[in-house]
Amino acid sequence: MKQTYRVVIPAAGAGKRMGAGHNKLMLRLQGRTIIEWTLDVFDADPACTEIVLAINPEEADWFVARVAEYETTIHLVAGGSERQESVRKGLEALKGQGIVLIHDGARPFVDRHSIEAVVAKAHETGAAILAVPVKDTVKRVQGDTILDTVPREELMAAQTPQAFDLTLIRDVHERAMNFLGTDDASLVEWDGGKVAVVTGRYENIKVTTPDDLVFGEAILRKREEQL
Repeated sequence: MKQTYRVVIPAAGAGKRMGAGHNKLMLRLQGRTIIEWTLDVFDADPACTEIVLAINPEEADWFVARVAEYETTIHLVAGGSERQESVRKGLEALKGQGIVLIHDGARPFVDRHSIEAVVAKAHETGAAILAVPVKDTVKRVQGDTILDTVPREELMAAQTPQAFDLTLIRDVHERAMNFLGTDDASLVEWDGGKVAVVTGRYENIKVTTPDDLVFGEAILRKREEQL
């Protein structure tokens, strides 16, 4: 039997780097909005029992219309001005225990195998994330001068979903009210906890800039060709 989970998706961001003038999750790839592509993945997974979307209340009507088609239970909660606050409010909406995933709404290309792997690892360790090895040579710089070259074999680029024991991550978020982390795993690290890493896939990009829309269309075309 597959290990079940629930997922919190922060979806209240303005997407300033996209330059769209509105929530980037409303942008379309092959005629479907980014958030719909993301929700499709979890709605199609029988192991996903509940989805919480943390949204901008001013966009509530738009999101209500989008989630109506899904069979999985989806709750809409008011998000915050920062992603971390949105996640915290999403976690507060969940009852009971179990594994919760925290996933960027703008990562619509995560695959079922990666989800199953990170959920399984979180069941073992309490906290796990997807990440991929860094491909490029990374330089640490100051101004326009290189200080040193960081050993690439020690570096991985973090992705989502990130999977946690619900009680653990909810408690960590409460303790981190005055600390702003870069992702949810960083809060566990700040709190003294350990986070396991599961190797993900490079296709699991976060749609952040206009160039990523081009990459996203290419990923979808590739998947169509493989069907």
